[in-house]
Amino acid sequence: MPYKRDLIPILQNLDLGSSIAELDELLEQARIETSAFTDLLNDRVDLVPGTKGSGKSALFRIFVDFLPQILLDEKKVVIAHGVQKQGDDVFHAYKDKFDQLSEDEFTSFWFIYLISLINEHFIKGQVYQSSLREVDPEVKAFKEACAKAQIPEIRGAKSLKEILGWGLEILKRWRPKIAYRMPDGSAVELDLFGQAAESHKENPNNFDELRHIEEIRGALDELLSKIDLHVWLMIDRLDEIFPRRSQLEARGLRGLLRTLRLFNSESIRVKIFLRDDMLENIVSDSQGFTALTHITERRADTLRWSEEAILTLIVKRLFLNDELRDYYGVDLEKIDSSNEYRKEAFYKVFPRYVHRPPNQSETHRWIYSHTRDGRDVVTPRDVIDLLKRAIQWQQEDFNYDPNGETDHLISAKAIRYGLEELSKRKKETYLQAEFPHLWGNIEKFIGGKTEYTENAIKNVLGSNWKSICDDLIAIGLIQKRRNEGTGQTTYWFPFVYRQGLELSQGTA
Repeated sequence: MPYKRDLIPILQNLDLGSSIAELDELLEQARIETSAFTDLLNDRVDLVPGTKGSGKSALFRIFVDFLPQILLDEKKVVIAHGVQKQGDDVFHAYKDKFDQLSEDEFTSFWFIYLISLINEHFIKGQVYQSSLREVDPEVKAFKEACAKAQIPEIRGAKSLKEILGWGLEILKRWRPKIAYRMPDGSAVELDLFGQAAESHKENPNNFDELRHIEEIRGALDELLSKIDLHVWLMIDRLDEIFPRRSQLEARGLRGLLRTLRLFNSESIRVKIFLRDDMLENIVSDSQGFTALTHITERRADTLRWSEEAILTLIVKRLFLNDELRDYYGVDLEKIDSSNEYRKEAFYKVFPRYVHRPPNQSETHRWIYSHTRDGRDVVTPRDVIDLLKRAIQWQQEDFNYDPNGETDHLISAKAIRYGLEELSKRKKETYLQAEFPHLWGNIEKFIGGKTEYTENAIKNVLGSNWKSICDDLIAIGLIQKRRNEGTGQTTYWFPFVYRQGLELSQGTA
């Protein structure tokens, strides 16, 4: 049995990477090729839905940071991308202007924005200049089509904020005036952003948008065909652009999804990484969504992680550490090829059980079931966060008693602490931060029970309880269950939220 002091240096250097894809330095080495990865690589899907933390941004980053040269060499694909930087609030700088846009206008705005990405990443990209010189007439035709639509060539590097302002200004020229009826019944013409428009007998900027879009797309198709290339436009982090579950978000994202139809071409694909709850909110809107069938034809399965995939993620990240791998004599090649070997490697580091038997699942299964939300979704982000907190607790424990002996590098107490801290973080960064409109009802359960009958939950939430429960089920906070023995319906809180909400075991 090793002494704790012998394991302290290993714990201090143990890095599981970041649960935030943009900050994760292990993403390339520890990547797991899911079905969504394979479908994207083979151009079978354009829409990748998944819950927060399920790996959408990780998948996006793999394609835009690590695969562009491989895709260009092997599949003749050019990657252009936008909306990547975490916490980038430049879209919010234009919120007042976005508030004025209709769904149709958002469709046009996204088209302009995507054309700007093609200009920035492809037409001006140094990697492609030798190829583009071979098709100079087609490049000129594309630029002329853009110029006719008053989309000027971007000269020099532009920030995202500048590109957005540039796109909105072009849209203002495309749709210069709208009719608006005042409360007193009088009519007034306003420009796109709500300012009184000047009277024009004939407005030279009143363009036929569809004609210009068709000309630009046709010119780009011709150019790409001549040099045997394809462009994939990849869009991520859409949950950070608009206020959550707002009408503005619905219009903006529906406009983006409709833009997929404007690039209905073998040469040009728009690939969107979108949270599943946002997608559900968009398509369930009372207005309906006529483009839905076209979009779902090339939609990936919602990103979900099986118990085996989560085990693989944990073990691969752990044993990328040279000291840990050498100490336990683990073979990296076997980790990639055998699930049984992955379990064997896992239990070199962790105890077999978090709680003593009987009727307790093994630790790898316990971690999976205790990070699962009410929709039965387990995310890499939550698992990594739990284990990072467990490692921190274990370091402090070993430092407190360095001469003691230990059975495992990471103990059951450390894992339980990791879950507690994860639950608190989920309460603050997910429930409170993302759903402030629901928090008033969520906090009514603080200090309550882990399960509620219909009568009990009605007493907590009041007369509108069914609608509120539907919202809480949709975000994964509770799960609706039916007792097969009694036929009674209950509402159950998953383990991942219990400690954060200070719930005690039992039924109310």
